[in-house]
Amino acid sequence: MVKFHLLVLIAFTCYTCSDATLWNPYKKLMRGSASPRRPGESGEPLFLTPLLQDGKIEEARNKARVNHPMLSSVESYSGFMTVDAKHNSNLFFWYVPAKNNREQAPILVWLQGGPGASSLFGMFEENGPFHIHRNKSVKQREYSWHQNHHMIYIDNPVGTGFSFTDSDEGYSTNEEHVGENLMKFIQQFFVLFPNLLKHPFYISGESYGGKFVPAFGYAIHNSQSQPKINLQGLAIGDGYTDPLNQLNYGEYLYELGLIDLNGRKKFDEDTAAAIACAERKDMKCANRLIQGLFDGLDGQESYFKKVTGFSSYYNFIKGDEESKQDSVLMEFLSNPEVRKGIHVGELPFHDSDGHNKVAEMLSEDTLDTVAPWVSKLLSHYRVLFYNGQLDIICAYPMTVDFLMKMPFDGDSEYKRANREIYRVDGEIAGYKKRAGRLQEVLIRNAGHMVPRDQPKWAFDMITSFTHKNYL
Repeated sequence: MVKFHLLVLIAFTCYTCSDATLWNPYKKLMRGSASPRRPGESGEPLFLTPLLQDGKIEEARNKARVNHPMLSSVESYSGFMTVDAKHNSNLFFWYVPAKNNREQAPILVWLQGGPGASSLFGMFEENGPFHIHRNKSVKQREYSWHQNHHMIYIDNPVGTGFSFTDSDEGYSTNEEHVGENLMKFIQQFFVLFPNLLKHPFYISGESYGGKFVPAFGYAIHNSQSQPKINLQGLAIGDGYTDPLNQLNYGEYLYELGLIDLNGRKKFDEDTAAAIACAERKDMKCANRLIQGLFDGLDGQESYFKKVTGFSSYYNFIKGDEESKQDSVLMEFLSNPEVRKGIHVGELPFHDSDGHNKVAEMLSEDTLDTVAPWVSKLLSHYRVLFYNGQLDIICAYPMTVDFLMKMPFDGDSEYKRANREIYRVDGEIAGYKKRAGRLQEVLIRNAGHMVPRDQPKWAFDMITSFTHKNYL
């Protein structure tokens, strides 16, 4: 088996317009620079692939161990896996072993959205073991998902966060390529941690991760490589999965009272025009129309802000809610000792607030769908779609819209299924529905980032899904 792994590893190595890229719900949440604060003091980045190719597995594991006083209370590992040697494309990961029942706990991958948003946002802001205070101190999160999961956070696609490529040809331009790179990553990960191979394997993520998660799952499902990965299910939060069936913003905002009939008319006209552009494969046109509605064009405020007064579309109760931790996290990642401890050296951190090359290269993918992949995956694996009740950009009714239109094993059952109240310790956490292998959940009083807004309920939800099959 080791020989096979080494052969696999050897095989791995042998219209540009920023205002036309996808509107990105994370670009306001990771502001500031994470560049090294003091050049020359951050150590060297750790590239694990050469060590794995040479069979130096234990050495690679030892070197990957995260070593920093503020992070040492939780065992973890980080580094880079090369997924395309020709273009020197490398994915950065941070692995946190399960705190409890480590020998049997499922593996759970987390993929942030964007596209171009680092999964370190999810790790530090949503469901990981650490939370950074405004004074730069670090404390452990009570409802961290690593309590009962082996968590793997990946900066995906290449070019996101600390992940990088040396060539434009190394960037992903479609979800097939995203899935291929993730498949190459996970095969190397299991060389590094072969004891985890038989564990139940789950993939999770949110927002544009609603495409990345199915892309990864589909790549695993179609892979002919041995040994097989023990894929059991996928969990997608506030997912952007089937865009052309998730653009009914006019009706949604009008029903919320955030816009009037004139505003609804504008949203309906522009989204219809965007769909028409997408259907004739003019993604630049489609993206500009949607960005004009939500993020603004050419330095002008968005139509959404003009008519609602809000610039944020993560939570319609909090309105202009922004993460108070955004600059704190970036400052933390610029600390030379932190960079040395997590093995990134002085490599740049590509955040989605500046020039987002990842989104630019995926511009043709923006309004494309992965619903057919989800449909096929539902014939073999359990899939959880969960939404925050208060989200706007990837709202619950629009998730339901695409699920109602998607053919899958159990689609008729889904349309007839009774909705049930979802309770956690006697509290009404939300509502749930199940049909075939599909589970659909609405979490109350949560916006776009459900684990951040309702950590206890989100922890119960993901635990029920991965440990009990269904909620």
